[in-house]
Amino acid sequence: MLSFDLTNVRRLLCVGAHADDIEIGLGGTLLSLLQRTPDLKITWAVASAPGPRADEARASAQAYLREHAASSIQIAGFRESFFPDQWTDIKQWFEELRRQGDPDVVFTHFRNDRHQDHRVLSDLAWNTFRNHLILEYEILKYDGDLGTPNLYVPLDPAIAERKIDLLMRHFISQTSKHWFTPDTFSALHRIRGVECASPSGMAEAFYARKAVWQPTP
Repeated sequence: MLSFDLTNVRRLLCVGAHADDIEIGLGGTLLSLLQRTPDLKITWAVASAPGPRADEARASAQAYLREHAASSIQIAGFRESFFPDQWTDIKQWFEELRRQGDPDVVFTHFRNDRHQDHRVLSDLAWNTFRNHLILEYEILKYDGDLGTPNLYVPLDPAIAERKIDLLMRHFISQTSKHWFTPDTFSALHRIRGVECASPSGMAEAFYARKAVWQPTP
């Protein structure tokens, strides 16, 4: 098994279709990186968070980024569930994100996610950031569309617990949904932890569809 080191990155772009997507897909990874990299700069971009969801999204992001003043939180107003019809406008949003800086890593949705909003963001991330490392995260849901990831981030138990605590604390509007439970998030951590032999038994997983290895001369 080849180890892949993310600790040298300094600039991240995290893109989520909806208010809680970033936290669900890579919350543990972000908490780990923020803990190890004091000068990490994150652009936290949410495409749709209508009504009170915008307040939830902002409060949650601020809880992650409170000690990282160089980071930014951007919440757009695209119509939820209708992203394919807003392709041109969302593409322009991505172009603006690209003009704001040159990230070391772009996190976006899994390309084969069955939610149409998620797929649009994944496709446009690849369309816009053509010379960047892009890692796609996963969202467990009714569609049964989990795939076979090829990059794993083992999670410290305290990090995994904090991720779940932040999700339940900040996204009260979602707690009535049958899948939005601590057990759901913990179960996926455990499954991915088994797959990568994580020392803690827990991990988050990503899809690295294209990566370039540049050996040091």
